[in-house]
Amino acid sequence: MLNGSYVSSDTGSNGTHCAFCDRTEISHILKETSNFLLAADHAPLVEGHILLIPKHHYVCYGGVPAELDEELFALKREVQHFFTQYYTPVVFWEHGIFKQTVFHAHMHCFPWGTAGYDLKEDLHSHVVSSQEEIRHWYATQGNYFYMEDARIALLFAPEMDRYLRIIKNVFVQGIISRGGSGEWRPPQQRYKEGFPLIKAMIDKWRSFQQGVDYVNKSSAR
Repeated sequence: MLNGSYVSSDTGSNGTHCAFCDRTEISHILKETSNFLLAADHAPLVEGHILLIPKHHYVCYGGVPAELDEELFALKREVQHFFTQYYTPVVFWEHGIFKQTVFHAHMHCFPWGTAGYDLKEDLHSHVVSSQEEIRHWYATQGNYFYMEDARIALLFAPEMDRYLRIIKNVFVQGIISRGGSGEWRPPQQRYKEGFPLIKAMIDKWRSFQQGVDYVNKSSAR
């Protein structure tokens, strides 16, 4: 889990080290497109924990330009199909700078089904219907965090109380739903214990891609 508090509105790397630009923390790339990478998280919370990362340096998805939306949505749909086939429906999560440690846009993909968030809790600040709304929030209000499941997509104001309640009610419950412990594990522990989870997910991803390739070849005949 990421746990920083740095704030930046710069969309360039300024020549400083970036673990995602340098790919020093991207060990297992599942798929590479013109502008994005799909990769296994190197310290997974659960089996199936995937990151969706733009190749160019943007500090958050609120800064990713509209011309990349179609490619982004295609990859999100692919992850949705993969999770539906091998796990449970996907929950997308982005820190939007708030509580980051890697200050390069990345979206977490978790196999948690529905997020388990009750709209009546009223923790969210905005119901999202388009990527443009995320860009507008970032341009006008700055930091945010974002969550999306099959039902709804939501933006949250960057407030610690909201964040901690989402961690408790969504993250911990999601981990438990995948057979994990309700006890929060630090990144170092997840990194040490993560290889079997990553390997199992990669094996499923390869099978999934073989099925996609077969369908595409059959359709082309």
